[in-house]
Amino acid sequence: MTFRIKPAMLKIAAAAWLLGATGAMADTTLEFTQWWEPELPAGSLRAIMDDFEAANPGIKVTLVSGPYATTRDQISVGAATGTLSDVVGLDGAWVNNLNAQNALADMNPMMDASGFDKSQVADIIKVDGKAVMFPVASFVYPVFVNLDLAAQAGVAKLPSTRAEFLEAAKKMTHADKNQYGWVLPLSLQTPSGVQNDMMSWVWASGQSMMANGKPDLEGKPVVDMLTFVKSLNDAGTISPGIATKTEQEKVEEFVNDRVGMMIDSLAHVNLIRKRNPKLNFDLIPVPVVENYTGKRGLPYASWGIGISAASKHQEEAWKLVQYLMSEKVNAKLVSLANAFPGNVNAKPDFVTSDKAFGKAFEIFKTGYLANEFTGLPVAEDLMTQFDVQAQKMLAGEQKPEEAAAAAQKGWMAKF
Repeated sequence: MTFRIKPAMLKIAAAAWLLGATGAMADTTLEFTQWWEPELPAGSLRAIMDDFEAANPGIKVTLVSGPYATTRDQISVGAATGTLSDVVGLDGAWVNNLNAQNALADMNPMMDASGFDKSQVADIIKVDGKAVMFPVASFVYPVFVNLDLAAQAGVAKLPSTRAEFLEAAKKMTHADKNQYGWVLPLSLQTPSGVQNDMMSWVWASGQSMMANGKPDLEGKPVVDMLTFVKSLNDAGTISPGIATKTEQEKVEEFVNDRVGMMIDSLAHVNLIRKRNPKLNFDLIPVPVVENYTGKRGLPYASWGIGISAASKHQEEAWKLVQYLMSEKVNAKLVSLANAFPGNVNAKPDFVTSDKAFGKAFEIFKTGYLANEFTGLPVAEDLMTQFDVQAQKMLAGEQKPEEAAAAAQKGWMAKF
């Protein structure tokens, strides 16, 4: 028996094949580079991307994830070579440099075209009038204290002032056991230690490193901070290797009971618990100068998001940005990250579900967010210049006043 294929059947089969092929070709794959995934509960960011893909048929998202320092370098190379991912996680300190390379797309036209409600976002970071970044999640930087090491050292009261911090650091230092009171990462590769671990002492006491829009590094607040950090170093309370230590190494030392106290991001709490579930720690505000009674400045950093100017899929990339900034999704993300939301209407659930973060929220409510590097021109270059002078001071090559004067001279050349 001969089976004949009718022309109509051929047409139907051809149409089905063509439809399938067209559908496959229609899929757009967005590359999203960030350091968030390793700092979130395993699989949680991928699950949010899966939900986005389900809500936006035809768009797929590939996550390119790594530690903060690695991601920073990868984004820097991508900007220089025109190979930046479609969507990028950003630190506010990077945006001026990236904008100078025309690496970031202006999201103003995208907001206008889509009718995006700008009032729903906590902030829009602009450079030269261009909207280049939204803070998706913001993290305060309190002091993490290893309670077991503190108890063993006889530190009954957790420090509230700089003098109390110095005394606690001395008690918690046992160099023969490779245990130190504090950790200070000043690697020139990632100079964010200047922002997070040094200037945070200035902001905590309601002070500033600026005056009338210009650097004021020779002013009393910064010089006093340098003098204080030098006193910690002179007392031998800072773990060795300051000049080459990165933030990631700082966290590892805390996780492994080698340092008693560190200033660090709330974003790392999940990571710390994963690395050492038995670690007994608490959170306190960054200590202040003697007799200060005002509101404490809270150092903070954000998980920012932007779109590559070189992306061929900016329309789809904007859909992902909108999705992450929407009320419900943003609330879910910041709840997972234990961060403060980028959408003003989002309400994270960590305040009531986690004791440590309930404590962090109390710290937040009694202070104010402070980070004077956000939006500054060549912010990372400024940090690097300060880093170099701080290292010379800690090496005994110059006094705090001399370090401040040298950094001031370098900074002014950038203004």
